[in-house]
Amino acid sequence: MTSHCKTTDTGAAARSVALLHVAVMLFGLSAVMGQFVDAPAVIIAGGRVLWSTAALLALSLATKSKRTLDSKKDYAVAIAAGVVLAIHWTTFFQAIQSSSVAVGTITFSAFPLFLTFLEPLVFHEKLRGRSILSALVLLLGVGITTPSFSLENEATMGVVWGLVSALSYAVMSLANRYLSAKYEARTICLYEQGTAAVVLLPALFLVPTHWTVPNFVGIAVVGLVCTAIAHSLYVAAQRNVKAQTAGVISGMETVYGVLFALLFLGEVPGLRELVGGAVILGTAVFSSLTSSKE
Repeated sequence: MTSHCKTTDTGAAARSVALLHVAVMLFGLSAVMGQFVDAPAVIIAGGRVLWSTAALLALSLATKSKRTLDSKKDYAVAIAAGVVLAIHWTTFFQAIQSSSVAVGTITFSAFPLFLTFLEPLVFHEKLRGRSILSALVLLLGVGITTPSFSLENEATMGVVWGLVSALSYAVMSLANRYLSAKYEARTICLYEQGTAAVVLLPALFLVPTHWTVPNFVGIAVVGLVCTAIAHSLYVAAQRNVKAQTAGVISGMETVYGVLFALLFLGEVPGLRELVGGAVILGTAVFSSLTSSKE
C-alpha cells in the first residue's frame, strides 16, 4: 500500500513538472509577442489581464466551477496576489522594452533566488543546501548571460525593472502555493487576474496608445494563450511541487524566450547568452529530475 502511494505521488510530481515546462514555454513566448505590440508596457499588461480574465470567467461559468473562497483570509491573499501580479507583468514588459527579450527574461529568471530564502521563512520549512546551490547556480547563469552594465548603458534600467519583476513574481508564487492547496487553478487565476485587471484598467484610458489591428491581436494572443492557459497550468502544477522547484524550472523561460526571439525577431544570441542559457537549462533539468524524488 505504501509503495502504491509513493508511485502515485511520484507520478503526480512528474506530471506537474511537465506542466510547469509547458507553462514556462508559453510565458517565454509572451515576451516575444510583447515586442510585436507597439504600446506602453502598462497597456500590454492591462490588455493582457482583461483578455485572460474574460476567458477564465467564461470557462468558469460554462463549467459551473466554484467561484467563492472559504475565508476572508483567502480572499485577502488572492486579491493581494492580484495586485502583485499587476506589478509583475507591467515591470516585465517594461524590462523588455527598456532592453531586449534576452535581458528582460534573464533578469526575471533570478526570482528563484528570492524564493530560496522567502519560502522557508513564510512556510516555516528548513532551508536546504541543495536549494541554495540550485539558486546560486541559476544566478551564475544569469550573470554569465547578462552583459556588463553601466549607468551609460541603456540596458541598465531593463535590469532594474527585471529584478522588480522577479521579486514580485516570487511573492506571488508563495501566494499560489498557499491557494493551490485549497482551490482549483482557474479559480485562483480568475481572482488574481481579475484583481490585476481592475488595478490596470485606468491605465487603458489614461495612457495614450494607438489601438491598431496588430496591437489588438497581439495583446489578445498574449492574454488568451500566454496568460489564461499558461498561468492556469502553472498554478495547477504547484499543487504537487514546491514553489522553489517551480521557481527554478521557471528559469527555463530565459532559454525559451531567447529561442523564440531568434525564430520570430531574428535576435541572434551571443556566446554569453548561449553559455548562460546552458547553465540555466542544466539547473532546470536537475530540479525537474530531483523534484519527483522528494
